[in-house]
Amino acid sequence: QVQLVESGGGLVQPGGSLRLSCAGAGFTFSTYTMSWYRQPPGKERELVATLTIPDGSTNYAESVKGRFTISRDNAKNTVYLQMNSLKFEDTAVYYCYARRKSGPTVYNYWGQGTQVTVSS
Repeated sequence: QVQLVESGGGLVQPGGSLRLSCAGAGFTFSTYTMSWYRQPPGKERELVATLTIPDGSTNYAESVKGRFTISRDNAKNTVYLQMNSLKFEDTAVYYCYARRKSGPTVYNYWGQGTQVTVSS
């Protein structure tokens, strides 16, 4: 059974840091491009960061560049999102997303989400 389980969310003050983790199971984690998305209250889900395989290149939303870092540990089937200098507007439910394309077929999975609240 495929699973993506996020953890590490919580309440943090502006300027603080959090590290989100997403553990995958039931699929070949190392062959999937991994991304983090977020959905702020009352808004649509948006892409935050992507770590592409096989080259390991990363891409970030403009709003988080220089503050967030995506990384992965294939030995642990885990992707991380280090979030520094958090702002009120970073408040959202954060989701991890796994995607792999094989010929015409796209395989993709979502985690259940973890809440991040930035508040003083």
